[in-house]
Amino acid sequence: MNRNLWLLAICQGLFLTNNVTFIAINGLVGLSLAPRGWMATLPVMGYVVGGALATGLVARTQKRWGRRRSFQIGIAVAFGSALLCAQAAVWQNFWLLCAATVVAGYYNANASLYRFAAAELAQPEWREKAVSLVMAGGLLGAVAGPNLAAVTRHWFAVPFAGAYLALAAVALLSLALMQFIEFPPLAARSAAQGGRPLAVLARQPVFIVAAVAGALGFGVMNLLMAATPIAMQVCSLPFEDVALVLEWHVIGMFAPGFFTGHLIRRFGVLPVMGVGLALNLGCIGVALSGVDLHQFVIALFMLGVGWNFLFTGSTTLSLSAYTPEERDRAQGALNFCIFATLALSSFASGVLVTTQGWRLLNLGSLVPVVLTGAALLWLARHRRSAAAAVA
Repeated sequence: MNRNLWLLAICQGLFLTNNVTFIAINGLVGLSLAPRGWMATLPVMGYVVGGALATGLVARTQKRWGRRRSFQIGIAVAFGSALLCAQAAVWQNFWLLCAATVVAGYYNANASLYRFAAAELAQPEWREKAVSLVMAGGLLGAVAGPNLAAVTRHWFAVPFAGAYLALAAVALLSLALMQFIEFPPLAARSAAQGGRPLAVLARQPVFIVAAVAGALGFGVMNLLMAATPIAMQVCSLPFEDVALVLEWHVIGMFAPGFFTGHLIRRFGVLPVMGVGLALNLGCIGVALSGVDLHQFVIALFMLGVGWNFLFTGSTTLSLSAYTPEERDRAQGALNFCIFATLALSSFASGVLVTTQGWRLLNLGSLVPVVLTGAALLWLARHRRSAAAAVA
């Protein structure tokens, strides 16, 4: 871990502070403002829809201006959108809140590339650990996000307006830190031009499975996480309990970052992703067993660890699917798959939890879990066949 990686890990933590706070409060603010109850998670959906829409633009700004300047633009957007969210809460304007979160999606798409940038700041033989350790910076968000929401929600007469203003301050801090990170020069990273077209890249088995596992793993996590604050409110649990559950969930998401890279290097990427899949199944089992506080805590913690194994694994898989000159188009495509899936899961989360309930929501999440498992088995079989053919 060099200085650049440490600073990038802190920026990752500040990014997750924004994300976790959004998850903790946007569904509840949306529920209080939405014309219909099933529309409660539209502000959560707006954040990922904005991310999906911004992936192409982010890829172009990364290619034109390089990592640091593009990341700084994203953080500046985070500052402005947080202020707009605060204004929407004060005005009690649901549609302005949705629009503000769509704008914030640009920051989401931009900062989601921190994990790829981490691999460029380390020696090639340590890329897995660099990705894993920078993602571990999300622990800052695990602690800061839920507590920030809890402490600031009553700063003003309008609930949670203070939380949005606090996120604007978090963005300013991240903007200052980003100035001190030295990324590889743009010319050095783009020395070769061209590369294979996206249609060719996307036909590789390793690319397909990286996209499927990353998108569906993130989608399941988002489906259950976005619904949790609403489900707990329906169960008459206080917001302090919601904050506790989300804190342990995000700890589960990023604490494994200190050793996931080591596990991948020792046991291989597919076995680690398989363990992540098993943890997702365990989460669903615990969630179906009841709706007491301890069941929410255990289920969401397992969900977080499972996500870490799947997402770190899919990122590691993707690194072997493209060359440096193909980086921007490949990473943009992978992020688009993730954000499109997140948009669908965010909308489905609000609709299902408010109309069908927590139990059916969890049962429905088994479908993408099974599909992810099928994709991992397919790639494992393909690799065995390729190895046998070479032998």
